[in-house]
Order: sequence, then structure tokens, then C-alpha cells
Amino acid sequence: MSRFNLFVALLTCVSLLPMRAAAQPSLIPLPASMQCGEGQFRFGEKLKVFVDAYPGDSIATVFNRFSASLTKVTGIKVSRAKEAKAALRLKLDKTLGTEAYTLKVTPDAIDITAARPAGFFYALQTLGQLLPSRAVLAGVSDDTKEWTVPVVTIADAPRFGWRGFMLDEGRHFFGKEEIKKLLDVMAAYKLNRFHWHLTEDQGWRLEIKKYPKLTSVGATRQSKVLGWGDTKPDGQTYAGFYTQDDAREIVQYARERFIEIVPEVDIPGHSQAAVASYPEFLSCDPQNPHEVWLWQGVSPDVINVANPKAVQFAKDVIDELTDIFPFGYLHLGGDECPTSKWEQNAECKKMLGEIGSKNYRDLQIHFYRQLMDHIAAKPAAQQRKLIFWNEVLHGNTAPLGTDITIMAWVGADGAALDAAKRGMHTILSPQIPYYINRRQSTLPTEPRSQGHGTETVEVVYNYAPMNNVPDNLAGKYMGVQANFWTEWVEEANVVQYLMFPRLAAVAEAGWTPQPLRKYPDFLKRLQAEPDFYEFMGVDYGKHVFQENAK
Repeated sequence: MSRFNLFVALLTCVSLLPMRAAAQPSLIPLPASMQCGEGQFRFGEKLKVFVDAYPGDSIATVFNRFSASLTKVTGIKVSRAKEAKAALRLKLDKTLGTEAYTLKVTPDAIDITAARPAGFFYALQTLGQLLPSRAVLAGVSDDTKEWTVPVVTIADAPRFGWRGFMLDEGRHFFGKEEIKKLLDVMAAYKLNRFHWHLTEDQGWRLEIKKYPKLTSVGATRQSKVLGWGDTKPDGQTYAGFYTQDDAREIVQYARERFIEIVPEVDIPGHSQAAVASYPEFLSCDPQNPHEVWLWQGVSPDVINVANPKAVQFAKDVIDELTDIFPFGYLHLGGDECPTSKWEQNAECKKMLGEIGSKNYRDLQIHFYRQLMDHIAAKPAAQQRKLIFWNEVLHGNTAPLGTDITIMAWVGADGAALDAAKRGMHTILSPQIPYYINRRQSTLPTEPRSQGHGTETVEVVYNYAPMNNVPDNLAGKYMGVQANFWTEWVEEANVVQYLMFPRLAAVAEAGWTPQPLRKYPDFLKRLQAEPDFYEFMGVDYGKHVFQENAK
């Protein structure tokens, strides 16, 4: 057992011991170990703080952002002091994991220890939840008169290193201020990966300087509503995209909250917007008209992977993504890629023979292999690992090796196990119940979306990640992720309504040891969240709170 896993196991054992009778604070996600005492630490008009030294002064930077909000909301004046005279002390403990921390509150002082800035950041998020109002986490005014923190001892570390959320902006575009709100809530819930789905058949949402038509053409379509069944395209012009400066601003905002952004450019399928922008070399049939798609579903208009110019296009896009997003992963999609147009294209037929296959799916794998070789040739600082949806497992993945990550969504548990057995890392993102764009209740007040209202907060919470996975494969499981697809959702407030509070349930699955996760306890703690959502300025599903209040 690794030192990290041993640490978490010990924390879990401590958490299962009987605790004192003091009321348990409403913390989400639930810490790995928490012992509640009696009494409170009371903040005065002034707070003296000790912050340990760290390269780049980054622990001080983390604390300064928290203290600025604390002062703004409470009026408490914060000043630095020597350790012996400080009432709030942030001290290094290099034996802890990257995201681990301890937080000890007595009537006289608050002590926080961590090994890295991320650990201190998460400790301060917990401290913000322990305050009588969540206003400090939101940085907004509040009428709380007395600021206190209950006596408590917490030793905490996440279960998984990957705790993610994906938002699809290919179908509908929401803008950077909405993304910042989302990142703020993610940070409070200790989520650390924002998977940003930026391209689709229905829109290309990121500026690529070498291919300006991707946004001048591919970011605009002639319908806001996407057609499906009796719902027809409405004919109105609908557009939106992020400039590279916008994206860099969001990257910095996320970094300050210890969130890595994983951009997804879905290729070669789900690419009709790109094909419509450059049909002369991306399409399999450039003689035919191509437009940004107005419908839901899966378009057959995929990229011609046998055209060298299309391969170069993908390499160029990767180069610009690498420059904008300075993180370790890129997501290239790989899901729902019909081969019908390849089967009718002379270049694709020829290439299939050249690679010695009769399975057209292998053209997709060959395409990815070329992109991986391109990435591998870059300087080390510019290399990225690739993530794919689990459909790529349907082809011969041997040429891709095992240094790829499979995001398991359809038949997620089985697909993840298959990937792990093949030596690949995997992330659990099960369509049912972690697609939190689906209706979360059967009430007639639910907004229009997918599903039948069966993906309730309780169902989302009760999904047990990595259940019955053999010990020898457990190390291949990186974590969990909730996804939000926007085919049916045009407005940001509806995104929020469907996301919250279900995102809190996924966050706890990613952080809290499985033996501690009990839905009745979570539901009780959840009742503190409406005030938090109001402070954050986001909408949320009301029924779980209304039902619990009855």
C-alpha cells in the first residue's frame, strides 16, 4: 500500500471512531476524519496570522485571497505576526500529500498544516464552510453579527486525484462570467478538473488563429434551439466563441482555485462545424454543401482522416491548445464517430488497405497515432497526455499504447475495467447517473431536458465508484467526473438548476472515503447549501430541500 493510501486508510479508521456529542458541521465534501469538540473560536475585530514560507510565496498568495474576502465580508482586519502571537497559523508539514491538510480549531487558535499550496487552499475552503455564513466563500456582503468557528479537528485528503466536471459549450454558449461562477462553486467543493467541451457539430467555440474560419463560420448557426423530433430549428442566428485571450483569462482564474482545465476538441467525429468551416480539406465529400449543424444527435459529416491536410489541421489545433492551456491533458473526444463517409471515400479506402485493416474504426486509431507522434516530438514542457471517450476501445488500440486515459461513460463500469485490464488509466463518468444535464425529478416544474427524472440527488449520490475493482487494477482508476451536455439547455440558469445540488454529490464521491458516504447524512448536510448558492448567484434544484423540509 502506498504512503498516500495508508494515510487515507488511517483517516477513515479515525473517522469511524465514536465522536464527541457536539453537533457535526455541515461540510461538503465530508472530510476523511473529523472530530467535533465543545466550544468555539471567536473572531475579534483583528486577526493575527502566521504563514510559513514557501517558494514563490504561494502559500501567502493563497491566504491573501481568502483574507481579502474575509475582511470584505466581516470587516475583520488581518495582519501578519510571529507564530507565537498568531491566532491563525498556516504551517508546513511535508509528510502530507499534495492535496491533504489538517485543520485544528480550539477556543484560542486555528492551526492549519499542509505540504503544498493546494492543501492550504482546501483547508481554507473548509474553514469558509465552518463559518456561520458561506458569504466569505462568495465574497459578498452578509448581515452575520458574530463570526465564530466550532471547535473541531480535521485530518483530510481526497480519495481520488481526479475530481471533475465537464460542460458542453459546443451546443450552447454561456460566456466567461458564467464559467467563473462555475469554477468558484467547483473550488468550494474541492473539484479540481474542469473539462471544457469546446467543439461540436453545432459549433466551434475557441479561436484558433491559424484557422480563423473555425470561428467566423463554425461558431455561428441558424438556430438557437436544436432540432429533435417535433422540435424544429427556429431560424434565428445563434453565435458565440472564446478568444484566446478569454481562454487565458479563464485559465488563470482556474489556476488560482487549483483547478486544471482539460480542453476538448472532439475529432474526427462531432466535427461538422469544423467541416463546414474548411470543407475543401476536412470533408470526405467537398463537392457537397456543408453547414454548421442545426440538429441534435450524431452527424455523419466527420473529418476525412486520410487527407494529409486534415491531419496537419489537427496537429496545428493541438499546437495552439498546448499554448493556451498549460496543463497535463488534452481531450480529443473519439466518441460516436460514424464511418459511413469514410467507407465511400477513395482516400479512406486506400489508407485502410495501407494500414492492413478491414475495420474502418482503425482509421480513427491511425489518425490518433499520428497526433500522438506529433505531441511526443515536442519539448517536454509542451507534451500532453491524451484522453478519449471509451468508444476508442472498439478499435485496435494497440498502436496508441497504454499511456492514454479512457473516460468511461457508456457501460462505464465495464468499459473502465476493460481499459484498466489493457493497462490504460481511466476516469469514471457514467452516463447514468453522472450526466447531470438529465432531469433530476419527476415534478412537472422540471425544465425541459433529457431523461425521465430518475437521476435524483439520491441516485447520483449512491453511485459507488470503483465498486468491486480488483486491487491490482485500482491504481488505474484516476477518479470521477460529472458531465453536462447542452443539447436541450440554452440558458445558464437552467444549467445551474440541473447541476446543483447534484454536483455536490459527485464532489463527495471524489473526495470522501466510500465507507463514510451515507445519503441520509449527506442530505442533512445539504440543507445548508441554498444560502451558499444564493451567495454565489447560481440557480439550483429546489425540490430536494422542499421535500426534506416537509
